[in-house]
Amino acid sequence: MPVNRVINANEQFLSGPNSRGKEFLFIFKVFFQFFKGFRKLHFVGPCITVFGSARFKEDNIYYKQAYQAGKSLAELGLSVMTGGGPGIMEAANRGAFEAGGESIGCTIKLPKEQYNNPYMTKFVRFDYFFIRKVLLTKYSYGFIVMPGGFGTLDELFETLTLIQTRTLHNFPVVVMGTDYYRDVIELLPKMIQDKTISPDDLHLIKFTDDVDEAIDHIRTYIDKNYKVRYKASWILGER
Repeated sequence: MPVNRVINANEQFLSGPNSRGKEFLFIFKVFFQFFKGFRKLHFVGPCITVFGSARFKEDNIYYKQAYQAGKSLAELGLSVMTGGGPGIMEAANRGAFEAGGESIGCTIKLPKEQYNNPYMTKFVRFDYFFIRKVLLTKYSYGFIVMPGGFGTLDELFETLTLIQTRTLHNFPVVVMGTDYYRDVIELLPKMIQDKTISPDDLHLIKFTDDVDEAIDHIRTYIDKNYKVRYKASWILGER
């Protein structure tokens, strides 16, 4: 380990037991980051989260699809939420932003790749991955996953697990890029055959290459299941 390397918050937390004082401060830091997120995101819905690689550039086909998805969602009156970084996240935020919609980011500081894209109408910054992941799920009513790496796959399968275990209900998951995700598509029948998932679990996920089909699938769920439950209060500074 280089002598002068700065250890980030996630690394510090996951490095094993820290001093009692550091663990105590960590608890309060997590509390205030959750509180900040709750205050910032409480009235953003109905919100659709878009995930995908931070590494795709503007000329990439998946960037263009994510842009169109963000634009189409905004035109339906839906808020678009991403991790707030470059690549697919930027594309979806940009599509929503340029369509005049609500474009939201849950950002995090990483050693590389992650920087805030300029197409967000609102964002909240976190130090810890697990806080960010919780809030990206908590305030979403649908999920679009574009091609991506380890992080994207993690987010996809964690969301599917939450739906499979009935922790989330009526939550549409659309995966775009049938050629990119071909191995995943071909794995699913084997999982059914080996009884690691049930046949009904295939209804949890929709694979497509068509942006319009993806948006129609999400719109069907939103029309049936979204309800406005809370209104912002000017007394509490929420307007």
